[in-house]
Amino acid sequence: MLTKRIIPCLDVTLNEAGGTVVKGIEFTDLKKAGDPVELAKRYNEQGADELVFLDITASHEGRGTMVNVIERTADEVFIPLTVGGGINSIEDIRQVLRAGADKVSINTAAVKDPDLIRRSSQVFGSQCIVTAIDCKRNLDVANNPDKTVLDLEDSTPAWYEVVIYGGRKPTGIDAVQWAKKVEELGSGEILLTSMDRDGTHDGFDIPITRKLSEELGIPVIASGGVGNPQHIYEGFIKGKADAALAASIFHFGEYTVQDVKAYLRERSIPVRL
Repeated sequence: MLTKRIIPCLDVTLNEAGGTVVKGIEFTDLKKAGDPVELAKRYNEQGADELVFLDITASHEGRGTMVNVIERTADEVFIPLTVGGGINSIEDIRQVLRAGADKVSINTAAVKDPDLIRRSSQVFGSQCIVTAIDCKRNLDVANNPDKTVLDLEDSTPAWYEVVIYGGRKPTGIDAVQWAKKVEELGSGEILLTSMDRDGTHDGFDIPITRKLSEELGIPVIASGGVGNPQHIYEGFIKGKADAALAASIFHFGEYTVQDVKAYLRERSIPVRL
């Protein structure tokens, strides 16, 4: 089994100070969690494998990513940094990479213009392009015969719908079919977030995580719902994810990255200590 990655996530919104990390439930009811630069420094010191910086209101507000905050964050970390939010063009990607990011995460722009993934992977390499897929369970199976139907934990059939603009707009796009398409277009990795689980502390959405992990040949980062180290363990064992992303358990001091890695190591999950 390849080494599994633990990735803290900084969901950042713009404010008078430049940017602040926030955390909510199902993408709403956001509360402040701290300064992105200070949190990034903390997770770098704790031994995080990577860091994800998401400007979660950039697309909705129709603005670019906070380049100055990215620069200050990149100065404090010596691990791979993925940046997403408000990235709409090759030039946007170039600007973010110059600011210190190692990879970019594209969500809304990719849904609106799928060819952006192909173009960007050709220019910067697939290893640099992460497609973020935010999805929400849709129980209307009868009227959607063309969708990929999965059984939920209680055996309720559902398909997973891609949502964009920070979860504000449903697209009617099947998440499994979309993931396969972006892999074909050249995406090097999938950042999968279940909107139903985001901020709930109920654990990862295992059915969709496992489905994408089994169907794709590129790594899948599971996101949404971590409340304790056991949930991350289940994301790796039951969900077959390649990496686990978490936010609030780290931001609010419930666990450190070392705590999680020690828990996983004791259960024979290969992690970098």
